[in-house]
Amino acid sequence: MRLRRLGKLGDMGLAAEHVPGVWELNDRLEPTLRDLGERGDIIRTMQKAHLADGAERDPMTFQIHDAAPATPIVGRIIDKHLTDELGEKLTLVVDGIDGRTHHVSGIDPARVEDARIGSVIEIGPPDSAGRPSDRTIAGMAEDGVYRPSRHLEQARFDGHVPNGDYQGFVDAHVRRLEALRRNGIAERIDVDQWRIPEDFEARAAAHDAGRNGRANIRVLSTFDLERQIGSDGATWLDRRLLGADGSDLSPSGFGEQVREAMNRRHEHHVEHGDAARQPDGRIAYRRNLIPALQEREVARTGEELAAKKSLPFRMATDGETVTGTLTGTAQLSSGKFAIVEKSYEFTLVPWRPVIDRQLGREVAGIVQGGSVSWQLGRQRGLGL
Repeated sequence: MRLRRLGKLGDMGLAAEHVPGVWELNDRLEPTLRDLGERGDIIRTMQKAHLADGAERDPMTFQIHDAAPATPIVGRIIDKHLTDELGEKLTLVVDGIDGRTHHVSGIDPARVEDARIGSVIEIGPPDSAGRPSDRTIAGMAEDGVYRPSRHLEQARFDGHVPNGDYQGFVDAHVRRLEALRRNGIAERIDVDQWRIPEDFEARAAAHDAGRNGRANIRVLSTFDLERQIGSDGATWLDRRLLGADGSDLSPSGFGEQVREAMNRRHEHHVEHGDAARQPDGRIAYRRNLIPALQEREVARTGEELAAKKSLPFRMATDGETVTGTLTGTAQLSSGKFAIVEKSYEFTLVPWRPVIDRQLGREVAGIVQGGSVSWQLGRQRGLGL
């Protein structure tokens, strides 16, 4: 049995018979076998996830990512589980529109807190793009020196600072420099002078990428395909109908399912008067389809919540400053919305991660083009 096992290891390149009866084991024998065992476990987990979903896929289409993927993956979650005892790492199995099944580990659980089995997500490489504040600091530096007082003068001259809080605007840049100073990227000369290296932007971006080296996650829809097809809101399918040409959809697997769902969503819009079939067979959608669908869904949801709260609902208008207490959130097909209440009414406005820790607190924000520029903190007054 031992000789047969050695023969198997020899076929795997993990052992070699130099002379008859004398074998040498590869130094990487144990870690290699351990990795192969773990890979086998992962493949079985991926197969099990598909079987639970009533499907069966060729293991040759399985792709296991040991790190954040180099190119974005779009697909639906078919499995989601913690992979360490501390609950700090999450593993996702994603049925991709590219016809592959992807296993991605090391996910920050907070990034997919709202996603569930069936949700559509995008997993991409770590965000290494430089911050606008870093570009501003580098642009304001003269002979390698940044001066907050000079920046303040320029900001007042330009007059483009949100809420007119010029000092708070410059202070935010100084706080960024303080954080980078602790990592040796910038040097404080005195209270009004900072030494900025020539490669400041690249080093700052590399610092952020190293600190946030996990995959970049976007939840495209918390609703599965079936719920999106009949939704009265603006869905991920709608954005694909108006934007993507479908060339990224595989003719099999989830890619095929998405194409079928888009066709059914076509018919839904035609039946509800949001689209019309042209003589040449093409579909013409109503103008501003996405904003119109979102407004319709928010109005319906607001009225449903009003009946439960016994508090009138009011739709926020573009350009309006919304103030009140953040009392909760509502997950719609159009996205996640914050519930902002006053004593006599409440409204629904698009949620953003910056208000995550503001539950139960007073918030204020300006509604602009389907989004909200949140202004947190009396002294800062910055659009976030």
